[in-house]
Amino acid sequence: MPRACVIVLDAVGAGELPDASEYGDEGSNTLANVAKAVGGLDLPNLEQLGFGNVEALEGCPPMEHAPAVAGRLFERSKGKDTTTGHWELMGIVTPVAMPTYPHGFPFEVIEEFAHRTGRGVLGNKAASGTEIIEELGEEHQRTGKWIVYTSADSVFQVAAHEETIPLEELYEACGIAREILTGKHAVGRVIARPFVGGPGSYTRTPNRHDWSLRPRQPNYLTLVREAGNEVHGVGKIHDIFAGVDIDDSHPTKSNIEGTKRIETLLRELDGGLVFANLVETDMLWGHRNDPVNFHRCLQDFDRRLPDLLDALRPADLLILTSDHGCDPTTPSTDHSREHALFLAYVEGRNADGRRHEGEFADVGATVNAWLGGKAPGRGIPGVPVLEP
Repeated sequence: MPRACVIVLDAVGAGELPDASEYGDEGSNTLANVAKAVGGLDLPNLEQLGFGNVEALEGCPPMEHAPAVAGRLFERSKGKDTTTGHWELMGIVTPVAMPTYPHGFPFEVIEEFAHRTGRGVLGNKAASGTEIIEELGEEHQRTGKWIVYTSADSVFQVAAHEETIPLEELYEACGIAREILTGKHAVGRVIARPFVGGPGSYTRTPNRHDWSLRPRQPNYLTLVREAGNEVHGVGKIHDIFAGVDIDDSHPTKSNIEGTKRIETLLRELDGGLVFANLVETDMLWGHRNDPVNFHRCLQDFDRRLPDLLDALRPADLLILTSDHGCDPTTPSTDHSREHALFLAYVEGRNADGRRHEGEFADVGATVNAWLGGKAPGRGIPGVPVLEP
């Protein structure tokens, strides 16, 4: 049976989109600016695959006869968040940006959330997740009130100390928030942000969980499954798609765990799609404006890439891509409106340095064609970059 694997390197953007100025993201280029900040990328395995053909990258020269098709993808949707990006990779365009709340959520939302969860609310503003728990963590522990905050993205985030409020109660509260946040307040995601530690040393734990909106169907995942394939989600994929069209979920707590899970699935499965998100470039380093560790995170993936390539079977399709940017070299700590990177490799084939400039949905279209799915109906964009 045919097999495909899509790995989303979260927030590894490849240069500002034409409308970046509308989002305050002029000059953002996560990959190229990280390369400059660290004196050149050191990613030898990605380089051999054709990473330097995505765009001009210091330390990662282009390869004339690279084995992977390389290039950048344009986003049709409005927004620059995780849900919008991943959905469009699978053919779901979001023509109107999901709501954001730079000045906090309206009274009626916060009041209903507090009433239904039985706890008060602290914060209710746009803030850095690490900074707001330092600011309000002690008061939260003293009062038992939720820390609610948002960002430039369409998110309602709830932080709670694991020793102050049990994880199960935090998760239940986020489920309640998801029920409240519908209609005009239908944010892309509700996110549980548990943390531990004490004043001056609070740290977020890996027990984060997301509650997303349900994606529209059909999309490319729908078509892949209708063709008799199973979809295996690794990392945040199940959460991002609210479990819709995901047959098997493998949540992970680190990129290392994620790459190991991908490798295991590639060695064990006889068909279908492995769809993975590796989040640390975004969560740990992009939002913290740390280009050095952003690069180190890419190096960690680069070191494990040979194991993933070794797990491929002849005619397997591997796509590396991204969902948005999060340029750690700019003053902003938010996502940036950027092209997605694109690398598509077929085991046993050589793309001979071929380039592709397309759109996000080309990822889903390529996977669908590779796995024998029927052609999409009107309203689902994207064209296959490679055919079986």
